[in-house]
Amino acid sequence: MEPFLIKRLLIANRGEIAVRIIRTCREMGIKTVAVYSTADKESLHVRLADQAVCIGPPPVSQSYLVSNNLIMAAINTGCEAVHPGVGFLSEDPGFARAVRDRGLIFIGPDPDVLEHMGDKFRVRKTAGDFGLPVVPGSGEAAADLRSVKKAAAELGFPVIIKTGGKGMWVARSGRELERKLSAAKRESALNFTDTAVFVEQYLDNPRLVELQIIADGAGKVAVLGERDGSIQQNHRKLIEESPSPGVSGAMRKDMSEGAAKLFRGLKYRGAGTVAFLVQGEQFYFLGIKARLQTGHPVNELVTGADILRQQLLTGIEGRMEMLPSSLRISGWAMECRINALDSGKVTKLEIPGGPEVRFDSCLYEGCTVTSHYESLVGKVIVHGPNRSRTLARMDRALKELTIQGINTDASQQWGIIRDETFRSGVFGTASYGKIPPKK
Repeated sequence: MEPFLIKRLLIANRGEIAVRIIRTCREMGIKTVAVYSTADKESLHVRLADQAVCIGPPPVSQSYLVSNNLIMAAINTGCEAVHPGVGFLSEDPGFARAVRDRGLIFIGPDPDVLEHMGDKFRVRKTAGDFGLPVVPGSGEAAADLRSVKKAAAELGFPVIIKTGGKGMWVARSGRELERKLSAAKRESALNFTDTAVFVEQYLDNPRLVELQIIADGAGKVAVLGERDGSIQQNHRKLIEESPSPGVSGAMRKDMSEGAAKLFRGLKYRGAGTVAFLVQGEQFYFLGIKARLQTGHPVNELVTGADILRQQLLTGIEGRMEMLPSSLRISGWAMECRINALDSGKVTKLEIPGGPEVRFDSCLYEGCTVTSHYESLVGKVIVHGPNRSRTLARMDRALKELTIQGINTDASQQWGIIRDETFRSGVFGTASYGKIPPKK
């Protein structure tokens, strides 16, 4: 077993991502400590970890999001590092600082970088300064209705109003503008001290394309290809694939070079994703997710990299094993996210297998799926030599998947996989509503 700078790590998350982290840590010889609420006592991540600590009752506000409880659990169990998983804490500069202030390693970017990434106005300007094209917008935060109207008149309708948080409101006419602005202001007032908003041109049915990045904070940046997350329902991704059927070689090159330049400039360390909106042959910077994301397995399958391992190496030792110049994209990968539609006990579980089929999940026969948390219970991920073969493999894998005792949306994903719109490769973020799920 390879010697690493730490021997024990606390995972401040649950579900399938906690299971994923445990498995890679086990291969690296790192002991893991799981945290769990009383509702998760029998969960798979608790069973697989070397040690587990109960951190409170089911509500996340009393358990998984209580920073001090997580940090004390790490200290009391002798952990040297904390992995925040893929949840809210992974992009929380306050949590990252609190972890470091107690002498622990935070697996993620530096707190100052997280703070920068969390300010969508600031990061948009930074991306533009590094040469990445941004969606045409007002250029600066708009403080009142007059400035919003002026920006909308210059851009032309429809426009999108964004707040400092995650809220977004689309206005398709001057009549809608004042009402949508009031809603945006109310959201900002409830959650932020700054109630300024930003106005951008709204793109109808663009693609959402994200580049997977690993960086060591010292200038080495590896781009592990893009993934297309355009198939969504209520802004929640259902299917992701790599590469994107809507990205040309020239566009990929420009995206990758611009993103790498941005990450070097930020001295970014760890795993991260640069998101773009793509319309036709034009791409626009959308934002940075300063963490590991749920869709990362498709990039692993087309590059052969263990992204979680590289994230741990950059976070713990400030290095990564891969040479950016040697990375190659091979074949096509696709991920279907399986979500629980209700709660209950899993009475039967049959997972798909065969060549280049992977099932990342927190399920096992007899486990209980509760209604307290994220509905994601598993991901079917497949790889093939091209998109056509990968679609056939995913079709077969979804047919093999059997989950009884709870209802899931697996048949919905299967319907999308077989739909001609999806198979054509010509779709965007608004296309899902046009694809009828098939039983």
